[in-house]
Formats: sequence, structure tokens, C-alpha cells
Amino acid sequence: QVQLVESGGGLVQAGGSLRLSCAASGRTISAYGMAWFRQAPGKDREFVSYIARVVGRTYYADSVNGRFTISRDYASNTVYLQMNSLKPEDTAVYYCAATSRALYGSNYQLRQTYDDWGQGTQVTVSS
Repeated sequence: QVQLVESGGGLVQAGGSLRLSCAASGRTISAYGMAWFRQAPGKDREFVSYIARVVGRTYYADSVNGRFTISRDYASNTVYLQMNSLKPEDTAVYYCAATSRALYGSNYQLRQTYDDWGQGTQVTVSS
């Protein structure tokens, strides 16, 4: 099991940027595929981005592709989500998640693929 703590959320104007961090402890992130999900008020938690355990392949939801970038730093055992050109519809609580399961098809988009979750960090984008 790995413990995950998100940080970096806040209030930003539309068009601005934020970088979220997900600090892992207990185990090295090199053993896990890592993802970001988000949940807006009254909506289901949705997939945002994934970075694979091996090779570091990345995947993005269509709604954020080209604006968000996921990355990982093994030295600090941290995963990042750089968010640029933010829109009001990006407002949500953002969660970091980890999985040791094998990647197949598009299972990286499914909540049940992930065993460990952080507590979330709030991102609010004003218009």
C-alpha cells in the first residue's frame, strides 16, 4: 500500500496555471501506474490523466488534452499535474491515485483500477 498526499490546489483566474503535486510514501512510485481524477460538485469522479509504471506512457482525457501535463519524479517520489489554460469547468477536487495492476485497454480510466487514493485538493477557476 502506498500513501498519497496531494497539494498545490487553489483559486486561479481563467487562463491561469496551477501545478498539483502528489507525494507518495510507503513505497516507491516506480512500482505503480499513477493517475489524476477529479470530482466536481454533483458529478461523478472522472479520469483526468495517467502515467504508466513502465516507459512512462501518458494518457489524457479529451477535455484536458493539450492543456495538462502529467509527470513523475522518482527522486522525490512525487507525481505532478501541470495545468495550463485553466477553464471554469476545470473546477473540482483533484485526486491522485495509484495502481499496481497491469494496464490493458483503457482500464486506466476506471476508478476501480486504483487501490490507493489521496484525500484530494481543491481547484477553483474563476471566470
